[in-house]
Amino acid sequence: MSLTSSSCSGSSVTCPPGYVCASVHGESWNAWTTNPSVVRTCAHSSACNYKGSLSMQYGKARSATSCCSTDHCTPSIPSYPRQDSTPNGVTCRSCMSADSTWCYTSDTIQCTGDENMCLLQTAQMTGSMSLSSALRGCATKSYCDLGRQSQTIQGTTISSNYICTSDGISVHEVLLTPAVVCLLLLKVFF
Repeated sequence: MSLTSSSCSGSSVTCPPGYVCASVHGESWNAWTTNPSVVRTCAHSSACNYKGSLSMQYGKARSATSCCSTDHCTPSIPSYPRQDSTPNGVTCRSCMSADSTWCYTSDTIQCTGDENMCLLQTAQMTGSMSLSSALRGCATKSYCDLGRQSQTIQGTTISSNYICTSDGISVHEVLLTPAVVCLLLLKVFF
């Protein structure tokens, strides 16, 4: 696993039946920097040829998976999903937490291209490293279909959960939620 490069090396492992050698390549970027990453591991054959992307208020990420099924093979570098900046009419909340599995905000982002789902992604890293994070933003359906994932690599377990809604934030929710909260507070205090 490398969180700073598009290549990595490590010892060979024997994959369970139905599993193949897989490389998950990722790329995240914001206005200041681009960060490549790669994880090489055994994966179920159904995880091969995956592509997905997500956007938040201050950054974007995309990932793709490639596989091979012979002993000690190295999967090819997969192609990422294409970038499309055309608005699709969906609006999602957008936030990020680097020390918790929860974030909530009134900040929103206009979704573009195939990113037509609102995503809450949580992740916990335990073992030789410890980390919790959460993010909200727009995502492709393929990201949402990941559901709950857990992987142990080199003594570190990474557990991720992808929760999505397809309806975005309606104008009523953005405008009426603060109004309802104000009315409740008025009832409590007066």
